[in-house]
Amino acid sequence: MTLLNFKGQILTPDGWVDGTIQFDRKISSISDSGQVNSGLIILPGFVDLHVPGGGGGDVMRGEDDIRLCASLHASHGTTSFLATTITAPSKEIILAAKAIDIVASDRRKNEARILGVHMEGPYLNSDMLGAQPPFSQAPDLKLIEDVLRCADVKLVTLAPECDPGHILIKELVSKGILVQVGHSNANYEEIKSAIEDGVGGFTHLYNAMRGLHHREPGVVGAAFAHGTSAALIPDLIHVSEGAIHAALRSLPDLYFVTDATSAAGMPDGDYTLGRNKVTKRGDGVFLENQTLAGSALTMDQAFRNLLSIGLDIREASRRLSTIPADLIGANDRGRLKRGASADFVILNKNLDVVEVIIEGSRVFNGQTSNY
Repeated sequence: MTLLNFKGQILTPDGWVDGTIQFDRKISSISDSGQVNSGLIILPGFVDLHVPGGGGGDVMRGEDDIRLCASLHASHGTTSFLATTITAPSKEIILAAKAIDIVASDRRKNEARILGVHMEGPYLNSDMLGAQPPFSQAPDLKLIEDVLRCADVKLVTLAPECDPGHILIKELVSKGILVQVGHSNANYEEIKSAIEDGVGGFTHLYNAMRGLHHREPGVVGAAFAHGTSAALIPDLIHVSEGAIHAALRSLPDLYFVTDATSAAGMPDGDYTLGRNKVTKRGDGVFLENQTLAGSALTMDQAFRNLLSIGLDIREASRRLSTIPADLIGANDRGRLKRGASADFVILNKNLDVVEVIIEGSRVFNGQTSNY
């Protein structure tokens, strides 16, 4: 196979290289060729572990919608992601998982690679649903087994207080599945115990969970005191700049996700989040009662937002690519080095996406390419 190459400022695990990256499906070499002056920045492709939709497509609606979602996010620099099911009757979750597996097994041109399923629910606290539809249920090992037969589940978000004895948590952890706390009203002691039993992180930190109080630290306080990892939505609507910095000081493996709904990449108007109707207005997505309902965020905008609050490019990239890839065991993604999957995003000096490479194939982003 003929090797392709790009020149620019390349971000590697060891730092910046001003040179050339050669690749087919995998990266074959990164060479320092001196001052390139192409004006291009080449970063690891973004890895998003929380994607319920995008481009008008809702993961819960099946294959065609999932493909819309995969195409939209690819055009914004996401090279791989976890398609996220939300709280719904068991049959609907199973159907969605089957559709996710079809798309994951047959990536088409201009689609991001689906690495597996993120099950957000249905094991959530019914008082902390946020924008999730009202179909919470008690832990059910049979449903997990049924979904696992249909697709590769990489991440499950649940409320530990809904899993007495942490039977489900322990089962998931034993299967190598990342478990995160979300949509939870648990107290500090309950979360500390869940971490001891294998919980590995927190889903959309601060949102839809018991907050920090100095006499009842809650879910957020337990995350800060005992956690190492959490996902956070950096649209600067869900979480303020100061709260992002507080989390960065407390959680060494804080990473960022979009939690994008079908409204991402779309004009203002009405869309869906599972069975719920949501409305996009400007940069936000809301239920009828004005509750935030996921986001309209894309990962390239998340990257720019992080830089706007003081993160440098290397740190923002690590938390949008390398850390999330590592958390789900995708060690050949989220980094630019020899032997890694050829997944990268090319930005111009204004930090706009120029082109995206996914497993060595070029994804056109609607802008004139000079390569």
